[in-house]
Formats: sequence, structure tokens, C-alpha cells
Amino acid sequence: MQKRILILIALLLIGGTTIPLCSQVTDAEKKLRAVTSDTITGWKKGGVLAVNLAQTSLKNWSAGGQNSIAVNGIFSIFANYKMGKSAWDNSLDLGYGLLKQGKESDLMKTDDKIDFLSKYGREAFGHFYYSALLNFKTQMTPGYKYPDMTNKISDLFAPAYLLIAAGLDYKPNAYFSAFIAPLTGKFTFVTDDKLSAAGAFGVKPGEKSRSELGGYLRAIFSKNDFSEELLKNISFTTKIDLFSNYRENPQNIDVSWETLIAMKVNKYISVNFNTHLIYDDNIKIAVDRNDDGIISEMEKSHPGSRIQFKEIFGAGFSYNF
Repeated sequence: MQKRILILIALLLIGGTTIPLCSQVTDAEKKLRAVTSDTITGWKKGGVLAVNLAQTSLKNWSAGGQNSIAVNGIFSIFANYKMGKSAWDNSLDLGYGLLKQGKESDLMKTDDKIDFLSKYGREAFGHFYYSALLNFKTQMTPGYKYPDMTNKISDLFAPAYLLIAAGLDYKPNAYFSAFIAPLTGKFTFVTDDKLSAAGAFGVKPGEKSRSELGGYLRAIFSKNDFSEELLKNISFTTKIDLFSNYRENPQNIDVSWETLIAMKVNKYISVNFNTHLIYDDNIKIAVDRNDDGIISEMEKSHPGSRIQFKEIFGAGFSYNF
């Protein structure tokens, strides 16, 4: 399975000159990311708020089904500073989604993230910058394996991830950046007592943190100013993060790959399609079902490292500021 992931990543990076790499946010953020510190002196600030809504209502519907309502929101702001040979980029991305199916069901969470990033760079040579990066990720509310809403499987700061890295940032143009950090510290926090006792998210049972030392690569490509007539209202962004732990199974690379395609319908309406693929060797997950739709006893009792994948498609309101 890891070989498949690495082959997929290699194809992505090889085709990076023609296939945009990007960070997931929304149609508005395509503009935000397109404005780079290479072309602006002083502070450049902005943000985006987007809300997508989907609703189904059935009455006497012979084919069957359930009423449902879903809402997904994204809030993203950035503040980038450029002066002389120095560049400092900061961003905060928040996402949250809820779903309700039928009259009796509880609200279920479909998205939940807090993602803060700060990167400072000083021009080195050519298109390279000496850079340092800090990235913090967590979530806002408890997570459950529905329909079980008694036992939490995640919560605020459970997990939380802190990544501190130093290396070189390659920025050949306004669209692409590749940050390579041979010296990187990755810290995982699980502050919930029950989850900590269970050894969730790779911490040792009873402990509330885990530290790793390794190498890190972050590649991002974002473009929204296509010249082709067919693509003029389209933004395509992709971001990929790779981390290898030097001290433990360095061949088992942690992967986080996010992609967003956004199409602007008019000033306030946009259609978005985004995906997020995660692989972390330290996170053990039980399989929901096998090919026959049945969960085996071994899969129940022996969770393993598995690919996580999320896909969201929506249309709704967006506002840039």
C-alpha cells in the first residue's frame, strides 16, 4: 500500500509543471495564494468566507430515501510581509461541516479543522530562500464513529500536531513553492485522558505527547489566472506534505495531500470540489467493511495503518475580503 502511495506522489511531483499543486481553501483563496511575497512590498492581507449548503426533502416518495441537510463552511485569512530579501507568510484556515439525516438522527460532523502556518524566509541565491516553518493543526469539537456518540475518537487537542522545520524554500515563480527541510521536529499531542490511555494517534498508552525527528517536504502549486478561455473561471490548487521519521521506520513516510478545484459562477456563488488523502503509519484504524461488506473479527481486534480519504463537493456562498 505504501508503494502505491509513493508512486502516486512521484507522478504528481513529476507532473508538477503542468498539474497545479495547491493548498485547500476556496475559490477566494486562489486569489490570495496567487499574490506572492515576490511581487508585494510591505504587508499584504486578505481572507475568504465560504458556506456550502445541501438539502433533500422527501414526502410520499415511492423510491424511498431520507430527508437530509448538510452545511460546510470555510474561513481563511492570510497576512504576508515582504521587505528587501525577507519574506514572512502567515495563514489560518478553519473548516467545519455538519450533516443531519432523517428526523431522529443526531447532527453528525463531516469536517473539522484548525490549520495555522507561519513561514519566514530570507533570500539565499537564485530562486532559493533560507526558511523556517511552523505549522499547527487540530480540531474544534469531539469526533465520533457514528452512530456511536458515546465514545469519543478525537477532540480538541486530541490530536494536535506541531511541526517545526528549517531548510530551503524553492520559489521559481508566483505559483509554485517547494520547501525542503532536512531538520524537522514533529510533535503529536493527545490531551484527552481516555484517548491518551488508549494510546491513540501513536502516543504511548498513558502519555499525552510524542516527538519525532525527521525530514520534511512541502510542495504547493496554486493558479487561478489561466489564460485559456475554458479555464478562466477555474482555480486549481494542490498541496502535499511528506514527513519521514529518522529514528523509527524512516521508509514509512507520512503523507498529507489536499486538492481543490473551484469554479466561480458569479461574484458570490462558487462551486468547489476538494479532496484530502492522509497516510500516517502511527495512526491505527479498524476497517469499516471488507469487499463483502463484512467486518472480520481480526480487523476489529487488529487495527492497522490505512489510507484515509475525504472528498467534499459543494456549491454555495463565498466572499473575499
